[in-house]
Amino acid sequence: MEKIIIPSLDKIDEAARKFTELMGDETVYAFYGEMGAGKTTFINALCRALGVEDDPTASPTFAIVNEYRSDTTAELIYHFDLYRLDNYEQALEIGADDYFFSGALCLIEWPEKIEEILPADTVSVKLTELPDGSRELLIARPGEQA
Repeated sequence: MEKIIIPSLDKIDEAARKFTELMGDETVYAFYGEMGAGKTTFINALCRALGVEDDPTASPTFAIVNEYRSDTTAELIYHFDLYRLDNYEQALEIGADDYFFSGALCLIEWPEKIEEILPADTVSVKLTELPDGSRELLIARPGEQA
């Protein structure tokens, strides 16, 4: 398990770059955290670190999934916000499993809503706000607990 501390918002891009260095061959990343923990903010910083030049500032809450393309690698990145889903069947209706097995990078907020259909090699990322306002990212590969 890996850990990244984000001391303040002005260090988020640095933390995102460090996260990219820790990424392996896995393509599905499940971001867990309370409302307001900073999942969307971190994923946006991560997209920038991966070469997305369009500013992905909006959460895909209303669209469920947003598609970005890295301007440096041309890699497709899917950003899911599953907060509004009631169950995994709704995710299947939008073809979530097709996205997960497409080989494209999938960054998922509120993955607990669809754990039944997440691929076995999903990387779990737990984002927690610490008492001093900093954030802690715990990254667990398959078989590890975050």
